[in-house]
Amino acid sequence: MILRCIECGGEYPINEVRYRCDCGDLLEVVHDIEKLKKRVSRRLFDERLAKREFPYNSGVWRYKELVSDIDSKFIISRPEGNTNLYRASKVEEYVGIEDIWLKHEGENPTGSFKDRGMSCAISVAKMLGFKKVACASTGNTSASMASYADLAGMESIVFIPEGKIAFGMLAQALAYGAKTIHIKGDFDDAMKLVQEVGQELEIYLLNSINPFRIEGQKAIGFEVLQQLDWQVPDWLILPGGNLGNNTALSKGLKELYQIGMINRIPRMAVIQAQGANPLYTMWKERIPFEAVKAETIATAVKIGNPISWKKSIRGIEWSRGVVEQVTDQEIMDAKAFVDASGIGAEPASCCSIAGARKLTKAGIIDKKERVVAVLTGNLLKDPDAVVNYHLGRLKGIKSTYANKPIVIESSLKAVRKVLE
Repeated sequence: MILRCIECGGEYPINEVRYRCDCGDLLEVVHDIEKLKKRVSRRLFDERLAKREFPYNSGVWRYKELVSDIDSKFIISRPEGNTNLYRASKVEEYVGIEDIWLKHEGENPTGSFKDRGMSCAISVAKMLGFKKVACASTGNTSASMASYADLAGMESIVFIPEGKIAFGMLAQALAYGAKTIHIKGDFDDAMKLVQEVGQELEIYLLNSINPFRIEGQKAIGFEVLQQLDWQVPDWLILPGGNLGNNTALSKGLKELYQIGMINRIPRMAVIQAQGANPLYTMWKERIPFEAVKAETIATAVKIGNPISWKKSIRGIEWSRGVVEQVTDQEIMDAKAFVDASGIGAEPASCCSIAGARKLTKAGIIDKKERVVAVLTGNLLKDPDAVVNYHLGRLKGIKSTYANKPIVIESSLKAVRKVLE
């Protein structure tokens, strides 16, 4: 493995602590594909699936050779991954796709997909000898980092935009003992600050600017394929915030294709909230990337200047993919169907469902194609959004599919009247 610049091709050793090339662009982990062809196979990963011992009981480290082949003594795992792939008839009907699967990353230990990347990156931090780690966050990253840092015996510092994080996520960072710093500004301000802090104070950064975060998140795609008996779906659909997730999935799936474990790469659709849509605007209008001031109910993707936009575009092009945007109304309506299916997810997750519906109506996705939509976070990450939607308290959003509580007198007669 080496680190390589995505722009100029400059190379650096894995054990060198850096997040950018000397030219200023992002780095990625490059694996020796020819060696991997001899080391990995479907059979190897299927055999590990039946094992429960460390580290292969993790849905990340089961694919160790494809993720980060470090010494197991450095691995920090809860374990993460092994999340379910669901069918939901209500969602199928709402979206208009006959064969749609929901990959629920909200079932990870801290309730989001971030745990996969965090396990990998915190393990590398341990290997490199760091005692302190830091991140900027709209919620999920801070929760994940705080938990994994605690397991690793490290101090964690999180930078959070003041008043712009769902309480469910903030509660986790506080509970897990992170030094939580609220800054006056948005996520992009926090991201700029944490990079300065990391450089000046020798603290290891755990945002997706860290290439090992991307490596851990690749395992989502590996696990989906294994759950589908290595049959490649036609589409993978996921929300787009800081854009590390679609970067990871596209990179991992391309590597599987190069190794020869799959015969094609699924098309990828990245769905952004309309109020935080710089990638969509760039893609749709074919103009240079330009950051935006983000505003959306989906706080986990409330990011106007995503760090991984270049990697993201590259991955979309690899897969012949698309970018779409959805309104907060579309997000919350889609969420109502995911929740009513008994599965549930935070608002940002439901960008993928709203996007699938929109792309199907536009004829971009055929209703008979096999689609996997990634739900990135647990319903309980943002319970206020759920309650306020059903009570009609969300400003500018109609409670189209509300399930309102019924207030009655405390009597059997009143209950019968409601139920009969």
